[in-house]
Amino acid sequence: MKKILIVFTGGTISMTNDDQTSKSVISNNESDLISKIGKRFHNFTLVPHLFSMKPSPSITPTDMLQIGQLIDSYLSSDEFVGAVVTHGTDTLEETAYFLDLYVQTKKPVVVTGSMRNFSELGYDGFSNLLSAILVASSDNSYNRGCLVVLNDEINSAIEVTKTHTLALDTFKSMEFGPLGIVDEQDVTYYRDSAKKKYHLTPSQLTAQVEIVKVVTGQNGDLIDFFVDSKKVQGIVLEGFGRGNVPPTMVPAIKRALDQGIKVVITSRCPKGRVRDTYGYEGGGYHLKQLGVLFAGDLSSQKARLKLMLALSQANTKVEKYFEF
Repeated sequence: MKKILIVFTGGTISMTNDDQTSKSVISNNESDLISKIGKRFHNFTLVPHLFSMKPSPSITPTDMLQIGQLIDSYLSSDEFVGAVVTHGTDTLEETAYFLDLYVQTKKPVVVTGSMRNFSELGYDGFSNLLSAILVASSDNSYNRGCLVVLNDEINSAIEVTKTHTLALDTFKSMEFGPLGIVDEQDVTYYRDSAKKKYHLTPSQLTAQVEIVKVVTGQNGDLIDFFVDSKKVQGIVLEGFGRGNVPPTMVPAIKRALDQGIKVVITSRCPKGRVRDTYGYEGGGYHLKQLGVLFAGDLSSQKARLKLMLALSQANTKVEKYFEF
């Protein structure tokens, strides 16, 4: 009988209300979820693996690397047709994108979670896990990269982001919409992701990459701080519009580049991509001439993970992963 791997990492899907404070706390409900969901499937077996019980702000890139290695190890067996990862929603999109970059398997890898905990009325963990398993078991999900499934929508890890702090439909691909839906037992795809896929598989993460959010009138003090720390190999700038920064930041950017630190520009805008459109000091064209790399339409948090993986992979020309 075919098998689906279920990797539990924690998050709201594995939380209940504390008896004293009534606030959400981790409570391992792995057996409850598996026993209830498992009854719905007769053609394959659910194989649980307890990776961690953490709220998602505690998940680190090293955890993401280990989850990716775990998935590749299990899915190398012909018995397994796919994998599902349960995860807290705060950093779910980052883990999903990391796995999209890292995992070697072409079998479906699906990340899911919930917005309400096990104690709350309308707990969405059961339905989200059920839908994620259906997607992971579908032949049509093969070779689509890592997928994110919540609220019966299927999104690409490259495109999706959390858009609301509370809403059940918080995960959206804002520019192009979902890849497909789960309708009862049916998994239906409407489109493929148009985004170029990359593959990065360092054995360990050796690079530290930081994000600087750009605001009006900002100087280069934060960049200088990271340069002076001697610990940072990459800096992602979350810039204005098409990928622009105040001219007062330029000297620090030049200094970082001169020190061999890779600098990548993204946009604060939730839609659209960065481009070398503007030629003024601090504009995208000026930054590109200096040697700043462009992240396309990736968010700063996703660009950070890509840069971290690229810098950690031996004998890799980082620039080729930021050619748009």
